[in-house]
Amino acid sequence: MEERLQKLLSAAGICSRRMAEEYIQSGRVAVNGVTARVGDKVDPDRDRVTVDGQVLAGKTKRVWLMLHKPRGFVTTLADEKGRRTAAELVEGCGCRVWPVGRLDLNSEGLLLFTNDGSGTNRVIHPSHQMEKEYHVTVEGKLEAALPILRGPMELDGDMLSPAQVSVLRREELGGELSVVIHQGKNRQVRRMCALAGLEVKRLVRVREGPLRLDGLKPGQWRFLTDNEIRALEK
Repeated sequence: MEERLQKLLSAAGICSRRMAEEYIQSGRVAVNGVTARVGDKVDPDRDRVTVDGQVLAGKTKRVWLMLHKPRGFVTTLADEKGRRTAAELVEGCGCRVWPVGRLDLNSEGLLLFTNDGSGTNRVIHPSHQMEKEYHVTVEGKLEAALPILRGPMELDGDMLSPAQVSVLRREELGGELSVVIHQGKNRQVRRMCALAGLEVKRLVRVREGPLRLDGLKPGQWRFLTDNEIRALEK
């Protein structure tokens, strides 16, 4: 039975469907010895598919896991600057996985990894509107900042969905906030705080959709349960 080449690469755990297009466009994928094109269909039982000259294996078991990303790790599979990557921390999971979404170098907390390309697309697609909760330690005037954070805000020329912001701890100048957002713009929570006159001292993602970081220490990871995967993809 024929299926799109991008879907086949994703199902084999090579990369996401979006990344598969880049693989194909760059000439890294061949079907029966002929360089593939985006949109090609193949029959995995009949056709010989290679990536960088290596024969594509069959479908792999779908894997999802969560990592408590520590500060100081970049969310990439490899880094041209030689910095430590979050992917290095999950190398023992038994298969090739990639990060779903991002956490910047100085942010911590819940970061998902998977080898499920179609699942990745469902989770990160804007229509999914998955809630993400952050605990943010800040310096600045909280009372002046809260109405700004809870009100209409604009980044990169786009209006943001209203954030849910509550105070977890107050200090003389600053404290700790819970910030819940639905979108995922680059460094969104840090930039929101800056617009409200707050300096972020620490940022930890504690929840993504139905999944919570509960009990997982920095650098630790665990596989998601089948129930968690189903809840994530609803």
